Amino acid sequence: MGEENCTFITEFIFLGLADAPELRVFLFLVFLLIYGITVLGNLGMIALIQVSSQLHTPMYFFLSHLSFVDFCYSTIIVPKMLSNILNRDKAISFLECMVQFYLFCTYAITEVFLLAVMAYDRFVAICNPLLYMVTMSQNLCMELVSCCYLCGMVCSLIHLCLALEIPSYRSNVINHFFCDLPPLLLLACSDVSINELMVFIVATVNEIITIVIIFTSYLLVLVTILRMHSAEGRRKAFSTCASHLTAILVFHGTILFIYCRPSSGNSVETDKVATVFYTIVIPMLNPFIYSLRNKDVKEALKKILTLITSANNTLPPNKVAFTVNAEVVINIAIITVPQLQKSRGTAENGVREPRCEDRVLSLGI
Repeated sequence: MGEENCTFITEFIFLGLADAPELRVFLFLVFLLIYGITVLGNLGMIALIQVSSQLHTPMYFFLSHLSFVDFCYSTIIVPKMLSNILNRDKAISFLECMVQFYLFCTYAITEVFLLAVMAYDRFVAICNPLLYMVTMSQNLCMELVSCCYLCGMVCSLIHLCLALEIPSYRSNVINHFFCDLPPLLLLACSDVSINELMVFIVATVNEIITIVIIFTSYLLVLVTILRMHSAEGRRKAFSTCASHLTAILVFHGTILFIYCRPSSGNSVETDKVATVFYTIVIPMLNPFIYSLRNKDVKEALKKILTLITSANNTLPPNKVAFTVNAEVVINIAIITVPQLQKSRGTAENGVREPRCEDRVLSLGI
């Protein structure tokens, strides 16, 4: 390729998922629905975990961060993709592209490590239940989550540097629906074999470390489950582990397929379809797989819905509602009721005399 055909790029243009005009409205509605479910499910889980004291455990602490990460990296991609589906102008500036790429990598890699931490948490909870709260202390949980975010930022910085090292491009048309490194490397005029090798090494090392932790943890969990005496307990545990492993396999499988094989750019169309699963579909499914199937979450959600419904239906005009510690809503009704004197306040003749005073009648929690 001649040097004259290469140029410095100030903006890129996305080709998107499909060029057919008749599919635009359909794709827009489908991905808008998926994104709506993603936002509602993940932000709803974060709010539910925050306001429900019974969910203040290490497991739900990690789940709240998983929901946050899913919401973030889905939001980084989908709104721009929806805009590009309807608009003819599918351009994005070079700076915006690099920012989108870095933020997406940060949250995606953070989720890779967070899933490994969650697998270890399940191992401790099931295999050492008596020591669970001692082992998974608040400080340890904070340190583990911080390490996940730190690994995500550092690895993403490496990928960003590899992208910024590309001096010129033969075209500004990206055959993808967001800024990712493999499609950018395909457009490079210079030799990017070192860049491709670094992407392969970083992604493979991350995948090997996290997959070993995940499958070792679940293997030990499986051994513990097989020792259970209750058939119903074994069935429920198997069902939970199977759903978790299915989501993990889809997530890690697509990452391995795209980033951990040589010359992945030879099948860009296949890569785009695979990318949809771990960037758009998995963030939508994770709240249902990890959280909403859980009994504690169902009970907490039922309590909140019952509280909201009863408050809307039965709250009288003289009732005041306020929040304590952002966890419980206490409804206080101030009315005057007859109340008997306590035994220590009885009259000298031993007969309790009734008296009236203003009292707080009830605390509806």
